[in-house]
Amino acid sequence: MTSPVFDALVPGTGAAGYGPATGPGSCRSHELSGLLDLFGDAFTRDPYPWLDLLRSESPVHHDPATGLWLVSRYQDIRRVLLEMDRFLPDNAQNAVTPLPVPVLRVLARAGFTLPVALANNGTPSHPGLRRVVTRFLNAQRVQVAVPVIERIAEELLDGVRSHLGLTGGCDLFTAFAQILPCRVLMEILGVQGVEPATLIRWSDASLELFWGKPPLQRQLELAASVAEFHQWLTGAVRGGTAPSDSLIGALARHRLPDDRPLDVETAVAACFFVLIAGQSTTGQLIATVLRRALAEPGMWPQAAEEPGLAEAWVEEVLRREPPVTTWRRVTAQATRLGGVGLPAGAPLLLMLMGGGSDPAVFPQPERMCPNRANARHHLAFGAGRHRCPGASLSRTEAVVALRAAARRLPDIRSAVGEADPPMLGLLSFRAPLRVAVEQP
Repeated sequence: MTSPVFDALVPGTGAAGYGPATGPGSCRSHELSGLLDLFGDAFTRDPYPWLDLLRSESPVHHDPATGLWLVSRYQDIRRVLLEMDRFLPDNAQNAVTPLPVPVLRVLARAGFTLPVALANNGTPSHPGLRRVVTRFLNAQRVQVAVPVIERIAEELLDGVRSHLGLTGGCDLFTAFAQILPCRVLMEILGVQGVEPATLIRWSDASLELFWGKPPLQRQLELAASVAEFHQWLTGAVRGGTAPSDSLIGALARHRLPDDRPLDVETAVAACFFVLIAGQSTTGQLIATVLRRALAEPGMWPQAAEEPGLAEAWVEEVLRREPPVTTWRRVTAQATRLGGVGLPAGAPLLLMLMGGGSDPAVFPQPERMCPNRANARHHLAFGAGRHRCPGASLSRTEAVVALRAAARRLPDIRSAVGEADPPMLGLLSFRAPLRVAVEQP
């Protein structure tokens, strides 16, 4: 595959600031500057041509705009995720866009801090903290929670049906996909003292501030919401009134490997990550699942009744269009990856969406094939010790959401003009921000 973008790339030169990059795929990074924009509208709306080009022409590619090394081949991504001693998680939650002093002041006044806890934790404390979280999110707990998910889904769909009856149209993202995982997570984790709408606002603000590229005024607005979120979490953890069977209560009782009690700051950091990852990204997944099912001929009525089809469809969406599109790692030492020499401290961006579309692993990756034999081999939830602890819950919620919506709303269709809805386009998160439907 060739392209004017990559025809200009010349192998054998170094990337500024990171020492020489050597081997196949190394290139003059400045040649790509202004062409590949990871935050641009063109990439957000249709990233696949870019991912295909990166994978075929420059599978370990330095992006001068972000300073990140983009890793786009499935086997390279999997290797990075599994080789924990060579590729560290330390930068997983760093702000993508450097936060200016006025924004830092807003966060500092709120006492905001996120010490290593889960996604960015490569220390001996990680396994214990992860066990606390997985006790609430393991497959057995999720199976028990299925009636809860179904009940909340039915309640929300009652509202959708009423709205459709009154107006003839509805946005399934704001009325259903976004709210369902938030309410479910609050029940499963025993979260109290906050409204779902507030938790959604806090979570969305956190994603945009740390994974987006907003202008200063927007950063200040987001920082105020993030500070509010952090202060509420700190009060909930420090207050000592959380139920013993809640996540906050469990973290309050947790002890570190040296038998010290877990400090408040780390408990808050763990809750911060779980409450965002456990509902915002699942809402994004559900929105994509619904949108793609409505667009696929025959899928909507079949998903309502055909055993196993909803599960298979969710898996294909996770492979092809996951809500978490990328994740970060940093090299612990000088190493080679995909034939390219990397120095110690090189920040990597693992293109999870690109890995799910790698034709070397998934033949005809552009086709949605619900019965694909290796569908679950995708890396949408990561791999290894840092694999997403909420994978089972996220899958289950998406399946229940699709099946329930298809049964309760059999006659809906995508609204006219909704083939190209607005998209969330953050560095690591992508999903439709609207799933507008209408009743014929």
